[in-house]
Amino acid sequence: MRERHLARHVEMERLFGADFLPIARKAPSDFEVFRGQVLACVKCQELASTRTQVVFGVGSLSSPLVFVGEAPGGDEDLQGEPFVGRAGQLLTKTLRKLGVSRSQVYIANILKCRPPGNRTPRPEEMSACIPYLFRQLQFIRPKAVCAMGNIAAQTLLNTKTGITQLRGKYHDFNGYQIFPTFHPAYILRNMGDLPKFEADLLRVLGDCGLVSQS
Repeated sequence: MRERHLARHVEMERLFGADFLPIARKAPSDFEVFRGQVLACVKCQELASTRTQVVFGVGSLSSPLVFVGEAPGGDEDLQGEPFVGRAGQLLTKTLRKLGVSRSQVYIANILKCRPPGNRTPRPEEMSACIPYLFRQLQFIRPKAVCAMGNIAAQTLLNTKTGITQLRGKYHDFNGYQIFPTFHPAYILRNMGDLPKFEADLLRVLGDCGLVSQS
């Protein structure tokens, strides 16, 4: 019945000379509005003036797991997506080996803009940018946050303890379960630690219900 009424309406529009029907535009969601604000951010003048684009984050907003690195690199700056360079390819390959695709998780960085020359992010830059990450986490509400590398883990946990002591264990911070592990870039330089990296990912993926640990 509904389809018959719609067909009749279309035919009437044609009789009166209309060759198209107006389509209602969907209002942007709160997340889309927030994303637009981040993409236009110029709080850090040096980063804003040297970046190609803001690297916001990518993945499923319903994912139980969020991966967090420190900052975009050159490939990420060009493509606008985190972890797409060599380190990102290792992360993707490891996830796939464990039976998980990138689309099943969410991937972001503390810093949304590439530091010039891939230098270490400055404390004031991370302080200015990390509220964006926390807002992303509020939207996603993950079961766990996997912090990759020293800078990401130390910044999220507000500690100076090194990644070798932090990795492989859960740390509660601001209501989030932070699970530190090595940064994939470190693994590329130290392939002997790849089994530890894989074991860490297997554990956190399993704890989040994305893979079976049996």
